[in-house]
Amino acid sequence: MTREMIVDRILAILQEEFEIINPALDENLTEKYEFDSIDAIALLEYVEDLIGAPLTQEEKKRAMEIRTINQICDYIEKVMKNKK
Repeated sequence: MTREMIVDRILAILQEEFEIINPALDENLTEKYEFDSIDAIALLEYVEDLIGAPLTQEEKKRAMEIRTINQICDYIEKVMKNKK
């Protein structure tokens, strides 16, 4: 999966599920859109679907530090690489 495909899917999820429309890739989702820890946990379920594998507890813990779409995409790329 390319970076562009990941970005497109994350943007679609944010729009469809969280009503976040056209965010900049480096905007702080917590500050700008009040994206809280409950939203982050819900997003992790979509991430698991996207990568086709469950996340470990440690991977989920690391994800809670993420604040921007670019960080989400970096995270997904890293997890996918580690799961190969």
